Amino acid sequence: MKVRIHTLASSLHDHQRLAKYSKSFVEGIQQYCHSELVLEPTAQRLEPEVLNIIYVATGGTEQLFVQNYSDMLTLAPQHFYLLASQDNNSLAASMEILSYLENRGSSGEIIHGTAQYMASQIDIIAKIYYAKQRLSGMRLGVVGQPSDWLISSTVDETALKSKLGIQLVRIDMAELLAAMPQKPSETTKARLKTCNSPYFEGALCVYEGLRKLVEQYRLSGLTLRCFDLLTKIHNTGCLALALLNQDGVPAACEGDIPALLTMTIAQALIGQPGFQANPATLNPQTGIMVFAHCTIPLSMINDYTYDTHFESGIGVALHGELPMGNATIFKVSGMLNRYWAEDIELMENQYSDIRCRTQVLLHAKQTPKYLLSRPIANHHIILTGHRASLLQRFFELIDCKPTVI
Repeated sequence: MKVRIHTLASSLHDHQRLAKYSKSFVEGIQQYCHSELVLEPTAQRLEPEVLNIIYVATGGTEQLFVQNYSDMLTLAPQHFYLLASQDNNSLAASMEILSYLENRGSSGEIIHGTAQYMASQIDIIAKIYYAKQRLSGMRLGVVGQPSDWLISSTVDETALKSKLGIQLVRIDMAELLAAMPQKPSETTKARLKTCNSPYFEGALCVYEGLRKLVEQYRLSGLTLRCFDLLTKIHNTGCLALALLNQDGVPAACEGDIPALLTMTIAQALIGQPGFQANPATLNPQTGIMVFAHCTIPLSMINDYTYDTHFESGIGVALHGELPMGNATIFKVSGMLNRYWAEDIELMENQYSDIRCRTQVLLHAKQTPKYLLSRPIANHHIILTGHRASLLQRFFELIDCKPTVI
């Protein structure tokens, strides 16, 4: 990830001394930073394709900022990042500039501290910036309508477009049925373990049909009204969605658009798929819960076995074995007005034949209370690793508030 560092410096300072200091300052950050820092010795035009950070190298630069960047407040309002060093009145000038921005109704933040701390903040900002770039222009498919029982999983398409640049593409179920081949390719079959189920090849045909729709409609992700397949083709979409997620195409069950949106944000921000699941049981006193669903991204699991879809007893579902340890529960509303994210611990893979097939026991401190008081619908997304703080920073920038319990 490339980051351009634009230098603002007063003409009163010795140019050569300051250039040497600035080079050393940025190199000190670079040694801890995963992003590639490119130091611009003077103020440059901010290019939208690259993350731009304004390095306030000295005091007396407030008017330089106004001269170089104030037109952006009206022409292209944005969130400004100001980098401040420990010397040359850098921090004081940065504070004056940030106050100016706030007075003008804009926003910004100062990156200041130890080299290691500043590097960590720049890496977080870069992840968020480039995630928003990846999201902008995405087309997410809705194959069939959302399932009838998703009565609270509404979506604000205007907010999706204005805040994230995402467009929904509605696709009739008949188009999927027409796109499905009679038999799956040997290439697709070779991606999976041998399966003796009579439903196996049909399940792979669902996958290949969905892949055609992804290409035809230029989709970055999709959600499928999968229960309709039970009556239309006597099969399920569990295996197809697992393969799509492995491909890096976020794919959600039951036509659930908020679940798809949650998975898509995670994929763009963290670069990993998510496990869409229902809370099957929870203990509000201990924080122990079981989440379960009949599909899971193949790239999230250590191993898997085949089973049938839980409710219908047909099709090919997956019992996946998740790696234990750090994880995150995550969900954003379809209105983009609130979200939930908590760092949790995965404790044990389980199996019960009276639940959906992939089942994981986990511990969370706050999620049980949230689920019993102000849940964002039923489906939630489990991500590996502790990601809550990164997600919080992301949603701060799109003015989406955390759910308060």
